[in-house]
Amino acid sequence: MKKIDYKQKLKHLYKPSPKKVEIIDVPAMNFLMIDGEGDPNTSKSFQDAIETLFALSYTLKFMVKKGELAIDYGVLPLEGLWWADDMTQFNVEKKEDWKWTLMIMQPEFISPTMITEAIEQVKQKKNPAGLSRVRFEAFKEGKSAQTMHIGPFSEEGPTVEKVHSFIEEKSSTRAGKHHEIYLSDIRRAAPEKWKTIIRQPML
Repeated sequence: MKKIDYKQKLKHLYKPSPKKVEIIDVPAMNFLMIDGEGDPNTSKSFQDAIETLFALSYTLKFMVKKGELAIDYGVLPLEGLWWADDMTQFNVEKKEDWKWTLMIMQPEFISPTMITEAIEQVKQKKNPAGLSRVRFEAFKEGKSAQTMHIGPFSEEGPTVEKVHSFIEEKSSTRAGKHHEIYLSDIRRAAPEKWKTIIRQPML
C-alpha cells in the first residue's frame, strides 16, 4: 500500500520556522470548506463546522485506503480564513465581528464523486449539523508571508503584527484574508505548546 505524508511533502507550507517570517508561493489546492461568522469561542456553528469537516475528511481517508487507490495518508490539519467586511478594521481581539471559512485540504486524487459518496456516508452515520453547508473547491493564495506561532490563540497578536510588519518592510501590501493553520490537538496539548501557522497573502 502506498503511503503519503502530505505535511512532509508540502513541508514549505505546513512546517514554517517559529523564528522568522518567510515568503512562500501557495499553489491551488482542493479543500472542503464551511463558511460562518461570529466569535469562534461561542458560536455553535463553528463547532459544527469542525465536526463536519473532520468527519468527512476521515471518511474520505478510509474510502481511499480501502478502495481501488489503496493509498494511506494522514488527514491534513484544520485551517481557517478570517476577515471582516472592512479589512482595515480587522482586529484579532474583536472576534464577534469576524467572518470565517473553516477548511481542510484534500489530496489531488479526491474527486467530486468521492465527496458526494462521503457526504452520504457521514449523513447516514452522524448527520452533523454543518453537513448542508459544506462545499468542495479549489483555493489558491499565491505569494504569502507566514511564520509559526507557538502558544495560545489569545497571544497571537504580536505574531500577526510581526507578519504584517514583514510585509510592509518588503514594500508590499496585504491581500486576501488572514489565514491560520492549526497543527496541534488542543484537547490534548498544553496551550503554551499549541502550534499555529499564521499566513497572510501579499502583493
